[in-house]
Order: sequence, then C-alpha cells, then structure tokens
Amino acid sequence: MLPAQELPPIEKFTASDYGGDNQNWMISQSADNYIYAANNKGLLEYNGSSWVAYPSPNNTILRAVKVIGDRIYSGCYEDFGYWVKDEKGLLNYTSLIPKLKEANISDDQIWNILDLGEWVLFQSGHALHFFNKEAETFKIITSQQIIYKVFNINNHIYYHVANEGIYLIKDGQPKLIISDAVVLEDRVINMFFVDDLLTILTRNSGFFQVKNNQLEPWEITANERLKRLNIFNSIKLEDNSFVIGTISNGIVKISNAGEFEYVINQKLGLSNNTVLALFEDANHNVWAGLDNGINCINITSPIQTFIDYEGVLGTVYSTIIYKDLLYVGTNQGLFYRSLKSTDETFRFVKGTAGQVWSLYNHNNESLICGHHLGTFSVDGNQIEKISSDLGAWNFKKIPNHDNLLLQGNYDGLYVLELKNKTWTVRNKIENFKNSSRFFEINNANQIMVNHEYKGVFVLNMNSDFTQTIDVVDVSELTIGNSSSLESYQGDILYTSKNGIFNYNEAEHKFVKNSVLTDLIASKNFTSGKMVVDQTGKLWLFFKNNISYITNDNLTNKPQITDIAIPSTLRKGVLGFENIQHIEGEKYILGTVNGYLTLDLANIEADTSHSIHFNTIMKKNIDGSSIHLSLTESGSFEHEKGIVSFGFSVPEYNKFLDVSYSYKIEGLSDKWSDWSHSSSVQFENISFGDYTLEVKGKVGNQLTENTIVYHFEVNRPWYISNLAILVYVLILIGIAFLVNKVYKFYYERILKHEHIKSERALIQIKNEKLNQDIEGKNRELVISTMSIIKKNELLNKIKKELKKNRNNKDIESAVNLIDTNLNNNKDWKFFKEAFNNADKDFMDKIKAAHPDLTPNDLKFCAYLRLNLSSKEMAPLLNISIKSVETKRYRLRKRLQLNHDDSLVNYILKF
Repeated sequence: MLPAQELPPIEKFTASDYGGDNQNWMISQSADNYIYAANNKGLLEYNGSSWVAYPSPNNTILRAVKVIGDRIYSGCYEDFGYWVKDEKGLLNYTSLIPKLKEANISDDQIWNILDLGEWVLFQSGHALHFFNKEAETFKIITSQQIIYKVFNINNHIYYHVANEGIYLIKDGQPKLIISDAVVLEDRVINMFFVDDLLTILTRNSGFFQVKNNQLEPWEITANERLKRLNIFNSIKLEDNSFVIGTISNGIVKISNAGEFEYVINQKLGLSNNTVLALFEDANHNVWAGLDNGINCINITSPIQTFIDYEGVLGTVYSTIIYKDLLYVGTNQGLFYRSLKSTDETFRFVKGTAGQVWSLYNHNNESLICGHHLGTFSVDGNQIEKISSDLGAWNFKKIPNHDNLLLQGNYDGLYVLELKNKTWTVRNKIENFKNSSRFFEINNANQIMVNHEYKGVFVLNMNSDFTQTIDVVDVSELTIGNSSSLESYQGDILYTSKNGIFNYNEAEHKFVKNSVLTDLIASKNFTSGKMVVDQTGKLWLFFKNNISYITNDNLTNKPQITDIAIPSTLRKGVLGFENIQHIEGEKYILGTVNGYLTLDLANIEADTSHSIHFNTIMKKNIDGSSIHLSLTESGSFEHEKGIVSFGFSVPEYNKFLDVSYSYKIEGLSDKWSDWSHSSSVQFENISFGDYTLEVKGKVGNQLTENTIVYHFEVNRPWYISNLAILVYVLILIGIAFLVNKVYKFYYERILKHEHIKSERALIQIKNEKLNQDIEGKNRELVISTMSIIKKNELLNKIKKELKKNRNNKDIESAVNLIDTNLNNNKDWKFFKEAFNNADKDFMDKIKAAHPDLTPNDLKFCAYLRLNLSSKEMAPLLNISIKSVETKRYRLRKRLQLNHDDSLVNYILKF
C-alpha cells in the first residue's frame, strides 16, 4: 500500500538555509513581498533568493513578528519594538520598552502582534499592550490569568483567558462574552466569522459556532476527525477554506464547506509534523513555521505532486486511465488506484515487478502493458501474459485492421491479434531485427522506425504485415539522440535537435516542417520525445518548459503554448517523458519519484513580478565589507577588491523558475546569459562611470521593471586631477629644463661652430696672410737675389775694367759702377719689401737695441733672411772678410755671448 494523495508543491528551508535556529514561531510579509519569520535566534528575512538573519535585540527567542507599513514589529522576552530598513537595505531595531515608562513586561514573552490601524497590539502572557503609532503612547489591558491568544475579527478584538473565557474589547474595556465549558476546559486556537456566525476552533474539540449566545458544534464532516488531532494554530484563507497546523500530525486542509481535503505531514513531504505558525502570503501560498524549518506550500498551484518518499513506486514511465482507475507503470512494476478517491492508496499489480515501458488502452475494451519481461493484458489487479518476448516498447493500431496491433520490441516488430477477446502474438515481422521503440504506420502499408543510434528506416510491408518487402534508410535525417516519431493530424513527424520533419508520401522522404520548426526554434532542446494526447494536443519537452501545439480555431495555424516547468524541477527521465490526459484540462506528468498533476484551466495568465536590489557591498582585499546605499549612486575608490550586487524576485512558487540577466554599461552593452544566480560581482574594476541594469524572468515572463544602479569608480590617487596637475607641472618643468639644456647645448654647438668658423676664417686669413708673406718673401728674395746678381755683375764688370785703368773712359765707367753699387735705391726697395714681409722685426730689434745704426739694421735684415756671408758681401759691396768683421762687431753691439748664435738671436724677434 502506498498513500496516493496529490499535494501542492512544497518549498523547504532548513536552519542551515536561513542561518537561524530550528523553531519558527510567527511569519509575516511586507509590501514588497519579502517574508519575515520570528525564529529562536532572531528575525529572519527572505527576499525570494537568500535569507538574512538578524539576532534578537536581547539575544532571546523571537516569538512574534508583524509587518505594518514600512516597519517590522517584533516581540521577544521582555522586549518588543520595530525594525526599519535603511538606505543600505539593512534592518535596524528600535525598542518600544522605554516608551512604556512605569509599565513593564518583566519576566514575560510577547506571543502575538496584531495590526489595528493606528494601533499595534502586542500580546504578552498577562497583558495586551496597545501602541499608538502616531502619538507613540501606550494603553494597556492586564489579566491575572494567562492570556492564551488574541484575535482581530472584523476589527473587533477578542482574547481568550485561561479559566475565564473569551473577552471582547468594547468601548475600550474588556467584556466577557463566552464562558462555556468548552473555552474553560480547552484552548481556543482561532476565531472566524463563517456565514455571519462567530466560529471558534479549539485545540482538541474541533469547531464550534456561537448561536443564540451558546456554543454549538459546527456540523461539518471534518469535525470528528479534527477532534483526534492536537491543533496548535490555524488560518482562514482568502477563499474561505481552512489550513490547520497540528502538534504531531502536520497540516490539515479543510474546504470552506468544512470537508476534509488532505493532510500534509512529514511522511508526505513536510519538513516536520509540529506546526508552530501559519501564514497566507499575497500570492496565496501558505507558509508554515515548523519546529524544524520553514515550508512554503503552493496551495493554489495548478500543479499537484505525488512524491514517492518511501521509494515503493519508483520512476514513472507511463500512466493511463482505464475504467476509472489510474494505472502507473514504473521501473518497479505496475500500480493502480481509484481515480475518484484521493485517499485511496496505490496498489501493486502482482506479477508485474520490473520495468514497465508502456500502457495501451485499446478502445476502452482492453488494457495492454508493455514490460521488460514481455506483454501483458491487464484487468483490474489481474494480468494475463500475451507474449514472453522480452522488451515490449509500445503499441500502435494497424490501419483498417481493428483487431490487429503492431508491437515494437527490443528485437523488431510483432503483430498482436485480438480473437475472442484475447490478445495473442500472430507473427513476428520478418527481415527486420532492429529495436523498435519509436515507430508509426501510414495507410500505404509503410512502417517508419526510428532507432536513435542507427537512424530512421522506412519498411515497405506486404499486405498482411508478415514481412518487409524492402527496408530503406532515410538519408535526409541525421542520426540523433533523443529523437522520436509520432503521428499528428495525419502526418508522421520526426523531431530532433535539427527541427521537426514530416514524411512526404509523394516524394517518399522526410521534409522539414518549417512552421512547426519555427515554433520550437527558440526553445532549449533537451529531448525530441513527442506525445499526442486524447484531446489532440502535441506535447514536447524542453529545458525550461513543457509545451503543447494546437491549431488556432480561426486561422487553423499551429500555435504553441509554453508551461514554465523546467526540467530540473519536473525531474523526468530524458527521452522517456510521458504525459497523460485525465479529464477536462487535467494531466499527469511522470517523474523520477512519482508524478505531477497539471490543471491547465488553473494556470494563470502571465502575472507581474518585480525585481529588487537587496544589497550592494564593497569587499576589500583584507576581508572587510562595506554595505552601500541602494538608492543613491555609488562612488568607489579605485583599489583592489570586489563590488557585489545582490538582487531577487520575491516569487515563491516551487515550479516557477526565476532567472536573471544583467549588463553593465561602461564594460559591455551586451546582456548576460540568463542565470539562476541572484548576485553579480566585479573584481578590480577600472576607474570610470558605470550603469548596472538587471532584469528578471519568472518562468517565461519578464519582470515588469528593470533595476538600475549608477556608480563611479574614482581615479586612483596617482591619476587624480591633482596628480595630473602635478604631472603637467612636472612635465612643463622638465620641458623647460630640457629646453634650457638643449638651448645651452645648441648654443655651445653654435658657439663651437662659430669658433670653428672663426678659426677656419682666421686660418683662411692666416693662410692668405702666409701666402702674402710667402709672396712678399718671394719678392724679397727675388729682389735680394736681383741685387746680388746685379752687384755681382757690376763687380765683374768693374774688375774687367780695372784691367785697363789708364783709359779715362774706363775710369769714369768704374766710378759709375761704384756709384751704382752704393745706390740707396736698392736698399730702400729691399727695406720696403722686408717690412712688408716682417714689418715688426725692425721695430722690435730697435726697441731692444736702440744704438744700432742703419747699416747695422741692414745687416740684421740680411741675417734675418738667413743669408750667408758670401751672399751678403755683394749686397754690402764689401768683401766676405769684411762681412765676418761686421758679424763680429754686431755681436758685440748686441752683447751676445761667445756661444750664442747671432742668426738664432736675430730669428727670435
């Protein structure tokens, strides 16, 4: 026996998830849909993605929490007050105890908090503390006996006092209105108005209603069952149904008519059987604060779950409805239960232990089970073996043969025949031995078989389906895993990651169906498995959705509808996905540990969701963290570290997948891939202006808003404006110095070049001067030599003439020659030439020896020319000996030592 309740999905949170203690005493919700829980360790905040735990103000157990406006009121041992969220997204606590003045709550707990408009009511064990939010004053009602619980019913305050009864506060004063034995002996858990009657739920006695000022049992079917439970709390939902939390039996759901609907306990998926708190949120989820954890129950979800927590059922491969029974084929056998009663347990069909591959309903007259061990006919809980051939994959009708079925097996194809209401194997089809899990038949006696590892084959059959005429490999289709065949609206479809193809009988080949392929093009392909249900819907299974294709009633064009149940949550077996129509718009979807029921009629149209920033944090390399404002633009110093942004969509439906995408202008204008991560961080980001944009997606619906945060990473100090100014000044200084250095350098170069030019010019002048001197010297030498030659010639002539002295004419000629030899014109000419060549010599030697005669100076000039005595004799018209005598005399005049050279002395001037 296996309990067969189909229950709403449950999202579970453990103490390690929320960072608190096990026990949770009260739950509330803010306007932005954040969840707050009173935990043993303090206040818990849940934003849809992550939990934040705040220690209680005095480190005692937090028993009560209530969100009113922008404040989160809480109460614990000897303290109560409120929390307010600051600009950084963090909660800060303010105690109201100082405003009590002389009153106190010594050694007492705050157990409950109610919203009363301008008043907030804090219930302790012996007092009701009414806090006026506007005046910030208190009004207190006390009790000697323990106040069990306080209730706000239609803006009237009721409270139950031990051993006294139920009080109503009227005109500011408590009034005892019910003192029946029920409320004296039992504890009142909750109070409601039902059909204008005050209705009371007790811990152990069930429901009562006040009629004619008397308590009478509420005559509902669930009441007797409730009396057997130890009830701890309850809530009345918006649809007027009831959810009841117990001490040891989990949660009980009762309809608005008082009928028992279902139980959710630890055996059926609840984290713990002791329910300390219940709360209905804005989206009609029920939150349960448990003795060990927090659970969110999607009460109104169109998806219900049957989860085999005991591991009896196993993985579901096939489901079918037959004669008001739900049959479930799994890897552990065939199970069934009544479709009408949700209380009935699953029963095992004996003889079917092992892998069930498929279930086939033939005209509502017989049920056939395809099993690893063979083929079985099923009737109720009885089976009859049809075939012992291993591995019956599936079954299809053979066109125009109502009594024949085609069966696909591990080793090929078989024909089953119905005779006398009994199925038997008529024959195995010859000439084909491939495993035939996916196959279809058309009206042209052709069978298409898809083998995931070998490809698609077209089998041309003989008329009685006993053998193949030929087998044709379909070359236009690529071999692909997770591909399948299915008949849909008269076409045979083949689906793989390459798209959807249909068989064209006229062309004898598969052709891509562009219309259907376009419908699934944007989906993330995981499996090509197709299922056509009894209503004509074509179901396909993708990574983020299950989808069905129907034809539009007006245009008759195919249209696709997506149901956002991601593969990670539906947990089916890849390639073996299965879905079965039950009734109306209700379906069963097999999973690895049970199944889901899906009611298409209750799937809401896309609803709006909002995304929020939760935290913006700067993490430094030393491990320290700084929270930043969520509302103002940020400015960060440029240093090594991480800037982290946390965000979330507060959506609590278990089967609605939430994902996020972001882009940061300044780094990239491209949106990131969708991810489940609800935070993004940037490490060592360079300086500049940035804008972070984040959007969310719940299922297939984008959030109605995109959150934006502008921030700036400041320039590092070494490239700040001041630093840049300093750098510019330094550069200007360097440029100035470089300019000076270059100027000095080039000035030196120019000066050097100028000096070089001047030197070259001087050299040129000197060379010219030297050339002039040389020219003058040459003139001087030439003139001297001319004089010498002339004098030598005259002396020769004179000597010849002297040989005939007796002749008077000769005498006169000799006198003429002597006159010529003593002629001063030659000396003047020589002196002029000499002064041009060595103009300073005469002045220098005169200055040195002022007593020199003109003849001495003439002799010095000849010595300056370095003439020999022989060369000077003709010039002086004296003999060589006389020249030597003149040398001697000149030496004495010049006062030269014996060893001093006369010529060298003359040359020094």
